[in-house]
Amino acid sequence: MSIRSLPPAELVAAARAGNRRAIGRLLTLVERGGPTADAITDLTHPHIGGAHVVGITGAPGAGKSTLTGQLTRLLPERGLAPAVLAVDPSSPLSGGAILGDRVRMDGIAGDNVFIRSVATRGHAGGLALSVPGAVRVFDAVGFDPVIIETVGVGQVEVDVVGAADTAVVVVNPGWGDAVQANKAGLLEVADVFVVNKADRAGANDTRRDLELMLDLSHVSGQEDESGYRPPIVMTTATDGNGITEVWDAVQAHREHLDATGKLAARRAARLRYEVQSRVARIIETQIDGVISASVLDPAVSPAIHAAAIADQITSV
Repeated sequence: MSIRSLPPAELVAAARAGNRRAIGRLLTLVERGGPTADAITDLTHPHIGGAHVVGITGAPGAGKSTLTGQLTRLLPERGLAPAVLAVDPSSPLSGGAILGDRVRMDGIAGDNVFIRSVATRGHAGGLALSVPGAVRVFDAVGFDPVIIETVGVGQVEVDVVGAADTAVVVVNPGWGDAVQANKAGLLEVADVFVVNKADRAGANDTRRDLELMLDLSHVSGQEDESGYRPPIVMTTATDGNGITEVWDAVQAHREHLDATGKLAARRAARLRYEVQSRVARIIETQIDGVISASVLDPAVSPAIHAAAIADQITSV
């Protein structure tokens, strides 16, 4: 029997036995959603909880893919088996990921590494619906850590926090990236800062700017109540400088989460966020038909405004 024809239970068993084609098939099915994806969630749930989920985000061109690639080379040397979810914008025609994992992570391979592109499918909170299922699959089959890497600065990138235990924000020398990240709310949620391309002019200035932002957060009372202060790591990802320090910082944050009990709280918040997103999508799908019917109803006067139609629908 081919992998494509296996029922979910047999697919999960094959994936947990190390069959990479079965893993790929599970990822495809959970990304599509629906009853089969829900069945896979039920089957993988007893096997999850061991993987540390790391979100890597920042402005386009910051070097996130290079940094991620260097981490996936380093981690197997430490006895770890990393999986990467490269979150791409969706193609407006196919709905699939535009950039693709092979383009972004070319040359990285091995039994202990798995790289997968996932499309946001145009949904503002795309990560909230497609990524958690993929993370569960990777976790259930034994990959650890699971790295989620995004392509820009926006709502999708902020959603990384809803799907990660540790959020790594990458900026480049100069204020441009930091300003974009700050506007998107990324600086407020970073657990680790990375100033990449640290061999360029202005790198130390960028570090000082970030330190100042952290100092201001402390003064204004926005600092983590446990006293955790996000470290700032200087890297030149193209030649591997600073990569070990990045992972050490991620590990230190994981230890902080464990020691303070925040890991369980963060994962509970992640589950709550996923539930909210699922409920919102269900309501959105159901109500869309009602709205369309109301607007297209010939009995609806052109003089009736949107608020009146909304009131009629919600009063039912």
